Amino acid sequence: MLPFSFPLAPIMKQLLFAFCLLAGISSVHAQGTLKASIIIINGNIHTLDPNAPKADAIAINDNKIIATGSNKQILSLKNKTTRIIDAQGKTVIPGLFDSHLHVIRGGRFYNSELRWDGVRSLKRALEMLKEQAQRTPPGQWVRVVGGWNEFQFEEKRLPTLAEINEATGNTPAFILYLYSKAWLNKAGLAALKMDENSPNPMGGLIEKDNQGKPTGLLVAEPNAFILYSTLAKLPELSTEERVNSTLQFMRELNRLGVTAVMDAGGGFQNFPDDYTITDQLNKEGKITLRLPYYLFAQKKGTELQDYNKWIGMVDIDHQGHNDINHIEYKVAGGGENLVADAADFENFLFPRPELPTSMESSLTPVLTQLVKNRWPFRIHATYNESIGRDLDVIEQVNKTISVQNAPWFFDHAETISDENIARIKALGGGVAIQHRMAYQGELFVHRYGIQQALHAPPVAKLLKAGIPVGLGTDGTRVASYNPWVALYWLVTGKTLGGNTILSPDNQLDRTTALQLLTTGSYSLIKQQEDKGMLKKGYLADVVILDRDYFNIPGDEILQIQAVLTIVDGKIVYGAAPYAQIAPAPLPVIPAWSPVKYFGGYQYK
Repeated sequence: MLPFSFPLAPIMKQLLFAFCLLAGISSVHAQGTLKASIIIINGNIHTLDPNAPKADAIAINDNKIIATGSNKQILSLKNKTTRIIDAQGKTVIPGLFDSHLHVIRGGRFYNSELRWDGVRSLKRALEMLKEQAQRTPPGQWVRVVGGWNEFQFEEKRLPTLAEINEATGNTPAFILYLYSKAWLNKAGLAALKMDENSPNPMGGLIEKDNQGKPTGLLVAEPNAFILYSTLAKLPELSTEERVNSTLQFMRELNRLGVTAVMDAGGGFQNFPDDYTITDQLNKEGKITLRLPYYLFAQKKGTELQDYNKWIGMVDIDHQGHNDINHIEYKVAGGGENLVADAADFENFLFPRPELPTSMESSLTPVLTQLVKNRWPFRIHATYNESIGRDLDVIEQVNKTISVQNAPWFFDHAETISDENIARIKALGGGVAIQHRMAYQGELFVHRYGIQQALHAPPVAKLLKAGIPVGLGTDGTRVASYNPWVALYWLVTGKTLGGNTILSPDNQLDRTTALQLLTTGSYSLIKQQEDKGMLKKGYLADVVILDRDYFNIPGDEILQIQAVLTIVDGKIVYGAAPYAQIAPAPLPVIPAWSPVKYFGGYQYK
């Protein structure tokens, strides 16, 4: 409270604020000192601030960190209303920022999906499938949509169609495996009326038996359209259920210490129609993640029209602010798919796809329009060959309009060359990497050999080049949304199957790996100046972990969860012993939802 009883004119407020800044004071109270709304004490705090990397305590006021230091120093900032949280020696880190996750689309479907993420045996996975099939009502499906592979199972094999049919019976079922294939059970084939007359879509195969009837196996040859288009035919949840589903998914991410996500759009995610749920939650102040999102062109041949329309709809620099809370929810740019012609696929069961000769003529006008309007952009590219051709277009556009007018980066880049790293550096771009190789590393090795896998992607070279590098998951339809899998992969070099595929000189120490999932992700969009560290003046996104990430054995990183998560200065998730100070979990709907019975990421 200011020591004045009369209102200040705006100019007086500005002068007083400037004076306070000069004096090193960010808020003025009657006593002239800043007091904390939340203080965390007795913590093993890793700030990621190179000038003060460790602390015992941290003070938060409103949505900002006001100090870190010793317990005694920080407790001097408390008053009668300050909430004191005892970390009990647990590890405290900045909130995690997943730079590539499909959370808006994933939230719509989360409550309808059975997750095999983390399941240790195929036997257990099939038991879950059978149990869920028995409770799923007529008109709905059992669906397992990504986040797993056969190498995580003790049996080291995929389920058979016979096993899937036995487990699911008369309940339609769809099971997605990476970007490679999917299985429909007999009831699913009947529900979709898929028979011997069903044609193969372009780039896909409906496997037939000796009588010409579909077996239930759908194969991406090589692109995933057949998989995603089939999935899109399945029934959606009701509006009320989709709202609950999105809230449940955000809570699940908060449980894992995620406080921010860059949503990368995704196939069959149409703007603005498919954003109504998160739009509503944002207006109600119920978003529990910082959520900048990118717009993904959906239809080949109309991409330029789409981006022209969206540029007219969205003022990228001056979007509306939600007064209920300060959490960012807005259009961040274009991508990850800018044009269909520029999209490759990391289906390592098939050879690398060649981009069509029309790619350059399709991408150039879209990229020109985005850069001209200062729209940030991101480009999906798995293979170096695709990246090289994309860079040819970017360099050509840059001759007329600087592409450094707005942040831009490549997604994935598993096989990027030294030459193309240098080209990205010269153009001011970045690279967002994901843990897809933790799920597909063995398949990559089978096709391309271990030598190429050792630096796929070349994380150490990217960092040495000094370009922005952020880390993410690419959940939910291929890899899992669990960010600790990404950190496990980068630190140990191992896949989920336990096979070491990253070269020792391409593995990262634990602090550097964590930086890629905090300040690194923010550096991609040039927001690292006030996010990603536990530092005075930075936004208060703070996580208390259930175990010490920095010292536990590498394999145990997969088990890490948060016990308390704070986003923008507000507690959004708490487990014992902090459950009583956190929002209570919402009941899961519908009543048959797999999330109600199994939860999300599995640990057995």
